Amino acid sequence: MTPKRVLHCHSTFSLGGKEARAVRLMNVFGDAAHHTILSAMPDQMGARDAIDVGIKVEFPTDAPSLQGKPAPARYREIARYMSGFDLVLTYNWGAMDAVGARRLFPADCPPLIHHEDGFNADEAERLNWKRNLFRRLTLPTAQALIVPSQRLEGIARNVWRQPASRLHRIPNGIDTGPYLRDPEPGSIPGLVREDNDVVIGTLAGLRTVKNLPRLVRAFATLPDNTKLVIVGEGPERAAILAEARRLGVSERVLMPGFLAQPHRYIGHFDIFALSSDSEQFPISLVEAMAAGLPVVSTDVGDVKAMVAHENADLVVPVDGGALLAAALDVLTWDAAMRQRLGMANRLRARAEYDERAMISRYATLYGLPDPAA
Repeated sequence: MTPKRVLHCHSTFSLGGKEARAVRLMNVFGDAAHHTILSAMPDQMGARDAIDVGIKVEFPTDAPSLQGKPAPARYREIARYMSGFDLVLTYNWGAMDAVGARRLFPADCPPLIHHEDGFNADEAERLNWKRNLFRRLTLPTAQALIVPSQRLEGIARNVWRQPASRLHRIPNGIDTGPYLRDPEPGSIPGLVREDNDVVIGTLAGLRTVKNLPRLVRAFATLPDNTKLVIVGEGPERAAILAEARRLGVSERVLMPGFLAQPHRYIGHFDIFALSSDSEQFPISLVEAMAAGLPVVSTDVGDVKAMVAHENADLVVPVDGGALLAAALDVLTWDAAMRQRLGMANRLRARAEYDERAMISRYATLYGLPDPAA
């Protein structure tokens, strides 16, 4: 079978939730597809390291830019480029110019499927009306719109006015099996545990919307036997470290950078924490649940519905910084509670968020063979 030529247009290809899912799908589809990846931020390509050896993938430097003012001539150039592919996959607002190009020049373009996974800091509290209007105008020529969360599904239906026939909610899933194993020794560089230590950890792109200084502030109220591990890379690294130094906890905060294959190390955490201003259906949360961790989080996206019922009380309002610290404090002192909530989360992750159903639905929409069949 001739591989399907797939063009991926990303807002950024720095490894975060949507990129991790996209890479996982590329890896499982194997030689059924030949991938070309563009990023609206060409210098943010960290997710390429997670692509399996042997996957056919290109990162061209001579493709039309996904950044710029909307204009017919520019959109025609993008449409002509897209005409060389069998399928175009676009991701988030940063790739909407490709969607706009197909809207203006549908005869020149292959089928296009758009993915929306959430919002950056500029839309964390209120959606941008100009972007809402742009989506309403351009999405009608997309073959499908895929969202991972109930909240985004509601926005797509009621704000962007997308019909049910074109709207697909596919919850993010992972291969939960590897998370049942013990974490690998030494898999978090620099982490040294003492007997009574409690390790709070998170996985996140270091972006403003993740509001990791908020997590540092909550952590700073905890006893000296706690450590905070923030796995990820991004532009907010210096600001996070500066906040830790300001609060006098920098010696207990570890930022090892990006680490691949979270199943290797996430089990070194005792508590998983999210402090974001906006999320939808975070894959990192599913990974933590599969590893049997209790969760403390801000109440964003579908998080409260995702965790086990027993854990829901530790999902606190976004503006409740003191409540985030209080929830962390409760788990820090109660090992039995950590174990009980972690087991409940693990059972829920295995039952609800294993990747097999997710992969099958994406394979159907992309017109690729289902590797799970």
